[in-house]
Amino acid sequence: MNKFTAIVLAAGNGKRMEQELPKQYMNIGGAPLMSHCLRTFQESKVTQIVLVVAPGDIEKCRKEIIERYHIDKCIAIVEGGEERYNSVYAGLQAINDGYVLIHDCARAFVTVDIIHRCMSAVALYESCVVGMPSKDTVKITDSHRKVLDTPDRSNVWIVQTPQCFEYNLIRSAYDKVIPTADNTITDDAMIVEKATDHDVHMIEGSYMNIKVTTPEDAAFGEAILRNRR
Repeated sequence: MNKFTAIVLAAGNGKRMEQELPKQYMNIGGAPLMSHCLRTFQESKVTQIVLVVAPGDIEKCRKEIIERYHIDKCIAIVEGGEERYNSVYAGLQAINDGYVLIHDCARAFVTVDIIHRCMSAVALYESCVVGMPSKDTVKITDSHRKVLDTPDRSNVWIVQTPQCFEYNLIRSAYDKVIPTADNTITDDAMIVEKATDHDVHMIEGSYMNIKVTTPEDAAFGEAILRNRR
């Protein structure tokens, strides 16, 4: 039987939220932001969860999140690093096989349906990323904001998480890229694209699978939760 591990990233500082409390702990719909996606992964068919938290937050998360919200599938809580890719690498080092679903806890409104479609797709393709077709026209510019190109919108996707991979594929790609400390890397698919010749497939997520980055996002998230009740 295939093993599916959700690596949930909750190590960021959320500077754009304009508040002292890290956004993963902020109250959304009566519970901490990170608890929403953790409960969804708990309800899903994933085998286990690895939670990556900020340095010094392991016991806080264990008591206030994992134990309080009964996230029984959580097999490890590990400290993340300075950059997102450092945190992912820490999560990867906590396991050694199967498939991994790498998810930002700020995308608190992921659904069980999206997770299960990820599991089916990664078992087929070994490398897939959740996203949605762009609803907006996209412009490519230079450093002076001069427009260089307007790509065909029908081929442009807005990337979300989970980002899903066969373990050995993503681990070997990270092993190659981590020593370079490449700060241009913004997601896990980029690491596979840079370090391997393996194709990455897009699978459809949801326009409701938003990332809470600003106070306006938090208000939208509250509305999403109200509509689910």
